[in-house]
Order: sequence, then structure tokens, then C-alpha cells
Amino acid sequence: MSKSIYGIDFGTSNIKIYSGLTRTTINERNVVAIKNKNELFSYGNEAYTMYEKNPDSIQVVFPIKEGVIADLKNMRYIFENLYMDITKGTRMGRFCIAVPSDVTDVDKRAFYDVVSKSQIKPREIKIVEKPIADAVGVGVDITSPKGNMIVNIGSSTTEISVISLGGIVISKIIKMGGSRIDELIQEIVKKRYNILIGLKTAEKIKISLADAMYNEDEESDPETDEEAEDLIYVFGRNIITGLPSERAIAKDTICEHIGQFFDTIVDAIKSLLERTPPELSADIMNKGIYLTGGSARIKNLDQMIASETELHVNRVDNPENSVIRGISLIMSDTKYRKLMYDPGRISL
Repeated sequence: MSKSIYGIDFGTSNIKIYSGLTRTTINERNVVAIKNKNELFSYGNEAYTMYEKNPDSIQVVFPIKEGVIADLKNMRYIFENLYMDITKGTRMGRFCIAVPSDVTDVDKRAFYDVVSKSQIKPREIKIVEKPIADAVGVGVDITSPKGNMIVNIGSSTTEISVISLGGIVISKIIKMGGSRIDELIQEIVKKRYNILIGLKTAEKIKISLADAMYNEDEESDPETDEEAEDLIYVFGRNIITGLPSERAIAKDTICEHIGQFFDTIVDAIKSLLERTPPELSADIMNKGIYLTGGSARIKNLDQMIASETELHVNRVDNPENSVIRGISLIMSDTKYRKLMYDPGRISL
């Protein structure tokens, strides 16, 4: 196959594009800044720096909502510009796009249309189900009759799938991901500390303090700096005085409030396990669950899921890149190419 191959994981908060020519992946925020309603101002990471800081004349847009494309025009802006950044103007490439499995054909077609109707003029476009690419990316033998469960916890959705013989046996998407934790943190900081913070600050708190198995009753070691690690200082607006304010946010407060998120994820996993054929359930018991997606990095999330399901949970390196890693292997290795299919299979 030609080296002019490109894999795309549109994601939700981040878009990733793999280049077969350089064998590198670009990973940028999935956001675009529009000036005066129709003028492209910025895109990717640079546009994200403007989020929650932009004047009225600049609109910061996230074109993907809950795992599907909500704004086709702006999604195309992001794709075209990032593609031109990594190719320096090369056109007519071959593409493979990862699409969620448990969505409508209309939603799947939208991912295809971003590329097919762009100014890139692609030579060929193939589709691969996202859980399939995810499984290849974590090193699962996708052609084996053994069953494997993949749990991908992304920014706004969690996709849980059971895979066997190169196909998806059963799959479920729940509209909850890491961004829901950010919203919960916003709520508790406002309620408990009377401080209004933005989602970017909430994300910072999540990265620093979120712990799926935090136990506030555990005694900290006085010889360590563990107590300092249980606090983070953030700036926001005091809702009583209306003035800027700095406040220390406690880990126990955050972890107590976000527990409902982890309960929802575990309930969804258990629900899918109950619908899984018995023979595949036995395979999953032997091999465990594979935890992927950016939110898989939350501290002790694997241990919490393992405790609640009584199954081993496999953590993978760079879990946020498992899908794009899988796409690069599918496009580059002949034994995986049959996993891709033509968009004509998507009926409308």
C-alpha cells in the first residue's frame, strides 16, 4: 500500500490524525474559533487556549457532541487545516476513519462526509468500527474466537464492547465520560466553596485530585507530603462578593462528589456482561477487561472496576491513543486490512 495513507480518530475533545508517510500522529484539541460568525480565526490547541476567555466577536466551537458530529462545517475546518499542517499540501491520500459502533448510520455517515466533502479530495476512504481499532491498538488477537471486552472511557461517552472473530458481538455507548466529572467538580466547588470556576479549571482539579478509590478515613503518612497532595489551589469568582478569589480545594470533597460517575460506568459494564453469551463471558473472565480512552488515566479507576466486577482490568500504555494506534496497524499490516470496509455498507 502507498505511504500516502492517513488514519483519523475524530474523538470528542481531541482529534488524532496518523500519517503513513512520516509514521507520526498529530493530536490536537477538537475545537475551532470563528470570528464574526463566519471567519476562521483559529483551530486545534491554539483555539482551545481561547476557550472561556473569548470576546463576543469570537465563537469557540466544539463540533463533536456526545461522540457524534453536531457541526459538520466546523469539523471540516478543523480536519482540513490539521491535515494540511501535517502534509504540507499533499492531496489525494487514502484514509481510514474510526466510527463509533452503537450510533445511527446517519451519524456514521457524517464522519465519512467530513473527509469526502473536504477540499482534500481523497483517493479512497475506508471505515473501521472504533472498538475494533481499539482492540488492535491494545494488542488483542482480533481474529481469535476468544472474547474480549474493551471499555473506552472518552471525554463525553463511554463505549463498552465485546469482540470476537474480528467483529463486535455486543456494544453499548453511554453518554458519560471525563467531561461529566469536570461538570460535577464545577458544581461541588460552587456549592461547597462559593467559587465559580471554568471547565478548564475543573479539568485541572480532576487531573490532580480525582481518585476512584479514595478513602478519606485512611491516615496519611506524617513523614510524606501526602497531605499537600490532597489539596490544589485554584482561582475563580466568588459568587457572594463577585470578586476574583483563590481557594484550596480538598481531595475528599471532590472524590465524594464524583463517585456517582464511577458507579454509572460500573453499572454499564455489569449490564453488558449480563447480556454477553456465556462462552464469551468465560473468555473475559480469563483475560479480563481492557480499559482505554483518555479518562482511563483517572487514578485507581482500574482497581475500582476490578473490585466491583471481580475481573482483572488491563491498563494499557497511552490509553488515549489506542484507537489511532490500532488504525495505523490496520492500514499498514495486510493481515488487518479486511477489518476495514467501504462506506457503501452504511445504509441511509
